[in-house]
Amino acid sequence: MKAWEATIRKTQQAKKQATNIFGSAHVAHVDDDQESEQAGEIHAAGEIYNAERYLSNGDYYTGQWSDSFPHGFGKYWWTDGCMYVGDWFKGKTMGRGTFSWPSGATYEGEFKSGYMDGEGTYTGPNGDTYRGQWVMNLKHGHGIKSYTNGDIYDGEWCGGLQEGKGEYKWKDGSYYIGEWKNGTMCDNGKLLFSDGSMYEGEWDEGLPKGNGSFKFADECELKGVWSKDPEEQNLTFSRCDDCDVEHDPQQVYDVYLKDCEISPQDKVSILPSQKKLAIWRSSKGHEPSVRPRRMSVEGRLDGNVDKEFSKMRMFDDSERGLKTRDDTSLLSSEGSPIRISNIVKKQGETISKGHKNYELMLNLQLGIRHSVGRPGPMPSLDLKSSAFNPKEKLWTRFPPEGSKYTPPHQSSDFRWKDYCPLVFRTLRMLFKVDAADYMLSICGDNALRELSSPGKSGSFFYLTHDDRYMIKTIKKTEVKAILRMLSAYYKHFRSFEHTLLTKFYGLHCVKLTGAAQKKVRFIIMGNLFCTDFMIHRRFDLKGSSLGRLTDKPESEIQPTTILKDLDLKFMFRLDKKWIQEFRRQIDRDSDFLEQERIMDYSLLVGLHFKDTNVSELGTSIDDTSTDDSTYHVSDPEGSKLGISMHARVERMERKNELELIGEPTGICYDVVMFFGIIDILQDYDITKKLEHAYKSFQYDPTSISAVDPRQYSRRFRDFILKIFLEDEA
Repeated sequence: MKAWEATIRKTQQAKKQATNIFGSAHVAHVDDDQESEQAGEIHAAGEIYNAERYLSNGDYYTGQWSDSFPHGFGKYWWTDGCMYVGDWFKGKTMGRGTFSWPSGATYEGEFKSGYMDGEGTYTGPNGDTYRGQWVMNLKHGHGIKSYTNGDIYDGEWCGGLQEGKGEYKWKDGSYYIGEWKNGTMCDNGKLLFSDGSMYEGEWDEGLPKGNGSFKFADECELKGVWSKDPEEQNLTFSRCDDCDVEHDPQQVYDVYLKDCEISPQDKVSILPSQKKLAIWRSSKGHEPSVRPRRMSVEGRLDGNVDKEFSKMRMFDDSERGLKTRDDTSLLSSEGSPIRISNIVKKQGETISKGHKNYELMLNLQLGIRHSVGRPGPMPSLDLKSSAFNPKEKLWTRFPPEGSKYTPPHQSSDFRWKDYCPLVFRTLRMLFKVDAADYMLSICGDNALRELSSPGKSGSFFYLTHDDRYMIKTIKKTEVKAILRMLSAYYKHFRSFEHTLLTKFYGLHCVKLTGAAQKKVRFIIMGNLFCTDFMIHRRFDLKGSSLGRLTDKPESEIQPTTILKDLDLKFMFRLDKKWIQEFRRQIDRDSDFLEQERIMDYSLLVGLHFKDTNVSELGTSIDDTSTDDSTYHVSDPEGSKLGISMHARVERMERKNELELIGEPTGICYDVVMFFGIIDILQDYDITKKLEHAYKSFQYDPTSISAVDPRQYSRRFRDFILKIFLEDEA
């Protein structure tokens, strides 16, 4: 009883503290769920209502709520004193809001997916204020910075620093108008000093360097080549008529520029996007007979809660013949079963010391860390055509002892190549990938995992430990294909936010030393199935029939088995609000691939069946503490075509096993779907033309994969649009 009373007192203290900060609110909170349900306060799916949430780690939320997330207007307070007040969308700060730090700093403006992004005003703890544009927590675009010492900068920013054209005014009246780079005066500009003197010409890192002219207040002039190093100067002195003073060029650096220093940039202790939100699932909307399972503040299930209850349900269900220990029978309303294995192992073999590709993995990680960590201005989304030139490559040598630019390492000497580095850095920015998170996923302490066997093309696949990224070895022809289409690919992603094409994050090459001089080329891609949902079925769909059958009995199909066109037993039914967008996007993406002369691509589809209760049967996923596969953290970019889409699948039956499409049966299952277009680097080259000619003698030309891009696009589109239908339920 004493422990229980202490818990109650702690909760009351938290309520009182939160009320003092936010003001009182007459709403239900998480501790009162059962009491609220008894009072009839049951909320429908999608309903927006006021709620108050006290978290076990001391965080607090009050505001609008929908399903299992803050949604609408609300306030979130962290125990360290940080606070957000503003708009939310499915658990993410999205829209307008105010974020405040314990130091007294505040940001008021637009947010996107947790980032300061759009128009906003930041006031630092010392009173410095920035008003202007932001991109992913960084000043980017036009903005005005007012410093507490009286200085003002009005101009362009890039990646948090002054870059482009801008004007800086000092408190004494001096001002600079011209070009900036990396936060300093650079290239061409003019600085007018408070006494009337003026320098106009070239700058480098905040100092006159190169051709320029300095006119003193008495009209004397020094003109020529400037440098702080007197030996590099080449100046001509012009004296005014009534002046007998001999001006020393060094006084420009030592006297005039002494008080014209640029104020330092803000140092923010923690960014809004770095603040972790506690995530848990409400008991609302769950089956009444199933107790809600408690979440930790990291959003994972507490594995020590309700284990006895789970065992009771397992025993009870097995008595009714619904499930067994090793597999689950998924039942539709008509009782048609689909057998689903409960045991899912993480794919691939961990590349540890002694593995044949261990050294190659180290090389890859060293190269990625160097590429992503290389200093430079944040790129603009409006790239110049020169950035897409296939000759835009950077070679870096990595000697074991280290160099000026590379660290010492235990691997052998190798060279590293970055293809079109500015383009891929910009793509990562476009895809809202944080550079630090990206490096941590690929280059962190956890090793990569190699898939057990290479694909049909002979390429090897590697997965990051968190499943976010897939790294594929590719051929030289595929490198040429992506470089050729890179500009169009970039424009396509900027034009269509719901494109289903694979996301590419980097293109690299490792050249090993030694007699072989072996080159290994890598492409880094997003992993479509990076989710907390268990993927029960995977399909690779092309719209062709030749060789498109896995030919495995249902009992041998595992969740990681890639099924093909003739294995497909479902038609996919999307909600009305998505089916039209899906059809439009399939048309756009197919047209793009046809124009780029690409073929042999496919639609990868993953299904999570909602009604299996797999989590109650002791699902085992190696190397993870998540013990409920039906729990899912919302996608960071919000609702998106092909990502975590709630839909239905309908059983179809083929009269002929070689038919691509069967007849619908009316038997449906609720699912969560993932899908995207993969393998988009295959040119219709001479090899594929010969393959088409050879197979056409033996088989129906329309049934084979290797066909002309125009025919391939039409066949792919027709097939996909026949199996994706509107859900009329």
